[in-house]
Amino acid sequence: MSKLNKPEEDLQDAGEAQGLVEVQLLGAEVQEAASPSASSSTVSSSAPREALPQEALKEMITKLMNFLLLKYRAKELTSQAEMLKKVLKDNQEHFPLVFRQASECLQLVFGVEVTGVYPRKDTYGMIPALGLTCDEMLSDGQGLPKAGLLVLVLSVIMRNGDPTPEEVVWGALSRMGVYVGRENSIFGEPRELLTQVWVGGGYLEYRQVPDSDPARYEFLWGPRAYAETSKEQVMAFVLRVRQRTWRTFPLLSAEAEREEDKEA
Repeated sequence: MSKLNKPEEDLQDAGEAQGLVEVQLLGAEVQEAASPSASSSTVSSSAPREALPQEALKEMITKLMNFLLLKYRAKELTSQAEMLKKVLKDNQEHFPLVFRQASECLQLVFGVEVTGVYPRKDTYGMIPALGLTCDEMLSDGQGLPKAGLLVLVLSVIMRNGDPTPEEVVWGALSRMGVYVGRENSIFGEPRELLTQVWVGGGYLEYRQVPDSDPARYEFLWGPRAYAETSKEQVMAFVLRVRQRTWRTFPLLSAEAEREEDKEA
């Protein structure tokens, strides 16, 4: 378990990171804790549920996210009983809401999907979105999962044409609080990640636009992206995430729609 000591420090940074995580958790409405949709999880409770203060809800979601990320990197399963014992403790009645929102946030931000393990009841495993193996490139399991960002970049290239000018990609990242030249607590420095790590891994191609003077650059899907997924799968994943985001994080979804209107 010694490998998890450093990741625990990373996860503390993730819990406080500016950008997507913060926006999503702030977008969760406090009154949702008492809404019928909050009980849509496979877990149910007969106890009456009181609405949580927003800061308390945010703290619980962040703690559960961090716990699930540790399990993901250790390649371990977890269970409802373990999550209640180690994370939520005396807040069992809020588990359905907290578990659902933590799972959806993991999917959207980190590209980690929480799935039930059949036939083991209330047992869960974590897998990378679309089977992408980009997080295996992280040395000794260090660093936070980045498959979610890769899916976003691949979807931006799909939407704007393959190849896509690099300024379009950087613009999309800046709208989620990830800026070129600025270290991000979750994703690191984006130019290095995209043009070195992911280009080196074959997920992206980064090339100069032919005959451009001054030189301009563009991104394309790389051969490893085509080998591990497809444009149809990425499109379906993005649509599914957007639908879940609209339900769980209405403020974030409204902001995304405004940005799309500006681009149109």
